[in-house]
Amino acid sequence: MLNTVFESVFTAAGGFTAGTFLICVGSAVVLGLIIAAVHIKTTHTSTSYAVTLAILPAIVAVVIMMVNGNLGAGIAVAGAFSLVRFRSAPGSAKEIASIFLAMATGLACGMGYPAFGLIFAVILCLLIVILNALHFGEKRFEEAEKILKITIPEDLNFTNLFDDLFEKYTRKSRLLNIKTINLGSLNRLTYNIVLKDTLSEKDFIDDLRCRNGNLEIVLTDSAAAATEL
Repeated sequence: MLNTVFESVFTAAGGFTAGTFLICVGSAVVLGLIIAAVHIKTTHTSTSYAVTLAILPAIVAVVIMMVNGNLGAGIAVAGAFSLVRFRSAPGSAKEIASIFLAMATGLACGMGYPAFGLIFAVILCLLIVILNALHFGEKRFEEAEKILKITIPEDLNFTNLFDDLFEKYTRKSRLLNIKTINLGSLNRLTYNIVLKDTLSEKDFIDDLRCRNGNLEIVLTDSAAAATEL
């Protein structure tokens, strides 16, 4: 009985039929909705992305069923997908992982193995929920690294300019890069820092403004920047 459940629906039905098509597509739609619901629960996302995630397994399943066993058609479809260009902003690593999860689930359904697709999707969704609940990979708030960008005039010598402030307000600091902006009239220094006390952010920025001529200063969470691929 168990072997029958995990057998390809195409083999059990004796080939590709309207019934097997509906089973595969219906399974892909249900699994897509589950994946989208888990993603919405664990990540802030847009409505368009959630809808795309919900229908993507069904789309992949239909494509796989249509080219199943036809090498030429498979190559043609792969070539068509290679022409697709994403015109939106780059997604986070978690969003890209959800896309691959949805595609793999649709692939399983399209090959006629909805049971395998269900097991795979449930295991991965449970893993995502557990890791999200455990805050896996996140650093403790008081030790969170931040990215500090300081804009200074081009003629200002920045060597050791902020060392005393870093010593006062941060546990550690490291200069990542130096970039000229505004046709070379300004320099932008990017640092990786860990604050001693997050409540001192305003005092820290105020002291920096006194050194950089009140030009732009940006302080962001490095974890948020790291999620962008």
